[in-house]
Amino acid sequence: MAEHIPFEQLENSDFVVNAIYEGGTKGNASDDALAKLLKAGNQGGFRIHGKWKAHVFRHAVLYTSGAETDWPDRLDVNTGLFTYYGDNRKPGKPLHQTSRRGNEMLRFVFEAIHAPTPQRQLVPPFFVFGKVGRGRDRQFLGLAVPGAADVAPTDDLVAVWRTTKGQRFQNYKAVFTVLNVAEVKRQWIAELEAGQPLGPHCPDAYRTWVETGKYLPLESPTTLPYRTTAEQTPQTPADAALVQAVYEHFKPKPHRFEALAIDLWKMSVSEDITVEATRPVKDSGRDAFGKMYVGPPGCKVPLDFSLEAKCFKPGKGCGVATTARLISRLRSRHFGVFVTTSHVGPEPSAEIHEDQQPIVVIAGRDIAELLKLHGKDTPKIVKEWLKTTYPLDPA
Repeated sequence: MAEHIPFEQLENSDFVVNAIYEGGTKGNASDDALAKLLKAGNQGGFRIHGKWKAHVFRHAVLYTSGAETDWPDRLDVNTGLFTYYGDNRKPGKPLHQTSRRGNEMLRFVFEAIHAPTPQRQLVPPFFVFGKVGRGRDRQFLGLAVPGAADVAPTDDLVAVWRTTKGQRFQNYKAVFTVLNVAEVKRQWIAELEAGQPLGPHCPDAYRTWVETGKYLPLESPTTLPYRTTAEQTPQTPADAALVQAVYEHFKPKPHRFEALAIDLWKMSVSEDITVEATRPVKDSGRDAFGKMYVGPPGCKVPLDFSLEAKCFKPGKGCGVATTARLISRLRSRHFGVFVTTSHVGPEPSAEIHEDQQPIVVIAGRDIAELLKLHGKDTPKIVKEWLKTTYPLDPA
């Protein structure tokens, strides 16, 4: 159980990862837990404490509700990477002219860390909070800094295009690293507001990053060697609706799902891939096969794979028999790809792990994430796209 901090105690509370900071009960904006925790306002995803004209920032809050399908903020708890979208979320304004100046802040801090002489000392610490529980309760997700060790400077802040009601506009997609800091002391907050970010209570991981640029992420590998049913299932009703739209489209002719499964696999990897679908009957236990080419240009190595697609009703897990079919067809030095609108159950998941089978599983949750990443973020858009791109009765 996560620790709960009562609203009355927030002003003097430390920030503990995963702790829940309770909101008030008056039923208005004064109930906001973040305004009580930090003097940074009671609204918006960006809450910045500092002086804009001088570009002197003490600290900043990144708040995510986790429920906006158009802007899927995401914390990968295994790697410590946090993907966060900017605040230009409606058409009609230039990229950097937002009311809370969040995108302007993103541009400033990423330019600072990528300058010829990095200026990390100008970058404030970012406290990441998420929506949880009732009302204005908030959960502390971690202390973050912009960028990541394994993400190129050209990829950690990207302007992406979106379309709303026929109008195109841009917003930022930013990558942060949540540092290996379990607890932020209240004394450090006071030091930050006094202009002493590297004071005696500064967390070691943050000090290391400012002084050396080295990222020390808060990595938390799962205790199970494979993903649970919950970890393979869409995380929100909106995400579940996207997968349901896929299932309903292919339900009359499930074998047609194979074409989408192949494209989903292509979407999920950055390497070069060639794929060939098998015949609908007598397909030797696989729906497609191909090669993935990995390595630098001019020196790529081909890796053979086989792909199996299962258009199952979401919630109806894939059993041992469904995965065994693919496993039985894997040859030496081959790997498998299993794509399903549902999930792989605990028994076949454990079997795949225990037998060290090289199989990649793309389940319902992954399908929802891939669809959103490629702009298919509402059931209506998904249905129209499927009807046009994957007709059940192609000419």
